[in-house]
Amino acid sequence: MNTKPQAIFLSKSQLIIDIVQLCIGSTLCAIATNSILIPNNFLTGGITGICLIIHKIIPTFDVGLLYFLFNIPLFVLAWMSVGRRFFVFSIIGALTLTFALLSIKFVHFQVEDKMLNALLAGLIQGVGAGLCLRTSGSQGGTDILSVMLLKRFSISIGSTILTVNCIVMLLISVYYSIEAVLYTMIVVFVGSKMINIVVTGFSQRKSVFIISQEWEKISQEILKDIRRGVTIIKGEGGYKRSSEHILYAVIAFTEIGELKRIVRNIDPNAFVVISNTLEVMNYRIGNQPHW
Repeated sequence: MNTKPQAIFLSKSQLIIDIVQLCIGSTLCAIATNSILIPNNFLTGGITGICLIIHKIIPTFDVGLLYFLFNIPLFVLAWMSVGRRFFVFSIIGALTLTFALLSIKFVHFQVEDKMLNALLAGLIQGVGAGLCLRTSGSQGGTDILSVMLLKRFSISIGSTILTVNCIVMLLISVYYSIEAVLYTMIVVFVGSKMINIVVTGFSQRKSVFIISQEWEKISQEILKDIRRGVTIIKGEGGYKRSSEHILYAVIAFTEIGELKRIVRNIDPNAFVVISNTLEVMNYRIGNQPHW
């Protein structure tokens, strides 16, 4: 059966928003690289880490140019495994990051403590990469691999980036001191956590189980006030063997407070379990990636 090809641009306004986010994210990543990582002799993982080690050995090779060249085979994977939109916007993201790395060399941070430099670099780099991944594309590099694994195996982006970066750092640590490697592990860890926060943010979904004698009132309030669907599961208590009605719902992170208020007002003795979800597929409450 023929399927309609994926549209590259969602809308004119979304195109503008995506490009602005790519530019801001790339600028932040370039500032972290040129103003903190290179002056402090830190390295980083992924494609950028490989580029930094080549730049250290051969200073005439610019980090920005090397980054773009290494991304060419990854673009092919993006086209084949993710989609046309992600491919096009990843090229735009890689180009903006390359331009930012080549041009933004005038921002300097006067932080003496290396630990603070590592934390600051991870914070800035993580926010920048996360902003780019919130668009329809990425900055290339390990971001492409991370999106592929997220779509295929639901592995979080931050986890993939952290794992790949640690492996790359171990391979190239022979050119750096152990101290630099340890500081860089801080950069990578903080950066991966910031990426998860920026990409997922308040769009994270929570699954909720509620056991209460007032299950009917609670379910009606959830439907009316939070406007989320509720599934009623018939169960049986393990001790008294009494029949129970278990409410199951998936809500947004920002709706947890309202749900707790509803349950407390109706039945303070209700048994409530709230769990994290990795990915939810649904046209209303779903938070699947947009790539």
